[in-house]
Amino acid sequence: MSNPLISAAELLQLVNAPTGNLVLLDVRWVLGRNDNVEQYLAGHLPGAVFVDLERELSGRTGEHTGRHPLPDPADFQAAARRWGIEDDAQVVVYDDAGALAAARCWWLLRHAGFTSVRVLDGGLEAWRQLKGPLELGPVEPTPGQVNLSWGAMPVLEHEQLEGYSGVLIDSRATARYLGIEEPVDPVAGHIPGALNRPTTDNLNSQAHFRSSSELREAFGKLGVPQAGPEQPGAAAYCGSGVTAAHQVLAAELAGLPLALYPGSYSQYVSYPQAPVVTSDEKHRDRR
Repeated sequence: MSNPLISAAELLQLVNAPTGNLVLLDVRWVLGRNDNVEQYLAGHLPGAVFVDLERELSGRTGEHTGRHPLPDPADFQAAARRWGIEDDAQVVVYDDAGALAAARCWWLLRHAGFTSVRVLDGGLEAWRQLKGPLELGPVEPTPGQVNLSWGAMPVLEHEQLEGYSGVLIDSRATARYLGIEEPVDPVAGHIPGALNRPTTDNLNSQAHFRSSSELREAFGKLGVPQAGPEQPGAAAYCGSGVTAAHQVLAAELAGLPLALYPGSYSQYVSYPQAPVVTSDEKHRDRR
């Protein structure tokens, strides 16, 4: 298994002396902010293309889709071509928020069968610390002709939740998991049986991913198995399937298979009959 991360130093070498078709994708996105494009225009890696998480890394929402459903495969391929990706491209994705958004793009490209994609460890801040060059303004790449597929990464669908015997990881902040607060979804709490491990636990104080051994130990404490016969024996969810992809990335660093529940908690609570658990560990009947 190749390393899904790339260091700022290694990327700087590629930018200064490119070998092959290098494509940089800036996935600037933070929940609740609407200035993502402006942040990108004010300074991004040379040649980096802005990726709109809401429009290009998510599909159309419906009553039971969750807030960020997976995009239609054809739409995602069209977006990847707009970004300038060819079949032989080396793709590096980054953001300015600990890879919490970049991991979504990484996961989708992998899910679409594209394997030559890595995440910049430490993100834009690591690049700044290295005094890497920045550019202003938009980038309009020459369209690519990449051919993508779909379904290469394991997923846990909503209908598979009932009777699911694997380890289910809730990747949200602990206060949301316990139902102490819920700033986004209409009902506070978590899916019964889910164990909490916030996505931010994957990072150290410099917003770099923890070592593979540290991550392996952390996932092991939750009971995440090494592998399953067909489907990974563990899955991750978050509020809407975005930051849970970060959990999948961390698990891959640890050498562990982890499925993604794309609809996540926002899809789960869209069904009024779905039980939730709060800090008192009692089911709340919402019918």
